[in-house]
Amino acid sequence: MNTTHFFRKLRALPDGATPLRYRNRRYLFRKSTLLDGKLIKLYAEELGGNDFISGNYYISLGEGVLKPCEMPEAKVIDFILHAEPL
Repeated sequence: MNTTHFFRKLRALPDGATPLRYRNRRYLFRKSTLLDGKLIKLYAEELGGNDFISGNYYISLGEGVLKPCEMPEAKVIDFILHAEPL
């Protein structure tokens, strides 16, 4: 079972769209859980800016495998660990 802090924070966010604050900026975060809970797709876009966060998290592979889309893995991890609901 995946017990990482990253996974716990990601799983706690609801599926669908959620407004979040990250580094004093507002984002609209979208999460979709697919394939009978084996995949989480995540995407966030900065409201009023041009930053975004994007990736796929494969839950069933070991302790979980994060595959960011065109950005460093550390950026996605930092966002999930530090973003807070508005």
